[in-house]
Amino acid sequence: MVETSPISATQAYAKALEQAADSKGQGAAVGVDEVKSGPSFSELLDEAGQSAIQDGMASEKTSLQSLTGEAGLVDIVTAVSSAEVTLETVVSVRDRVIQAYQDIIKMPI
Repeated sequence: MVETSPISATQAYAKALEQAADSKGQGAAVGVDEVKSGPSFSELLDEAGQSAIQDGMASEKTSLQSLTGEAGLVDIVTAVSSAEVTLETVVSVRDRVIQAYQDIIKMPI
């Protein structure tokens, strides 16, 4: 199961930056020119979105299993807490994207 918390997202982003810097070689600045290897930002967001959807579907499946008595209390609590963390992460990312958009709109031309 993939951990979806703001801390793990930050660590993944830092790791991606390190990999980008390593692929550029010595003396090159990250962000100056386009990195040729590795996933793009949109691909990273797509992957994170797909992971969030899969976590939500797994939680729904566990809740349905609890209705039929196939899932125990521990499974239900784990699924609910996982879904809660995923939702909080998605809302946090959404809020940051909206804030970044508003900051860009406010920039003078």
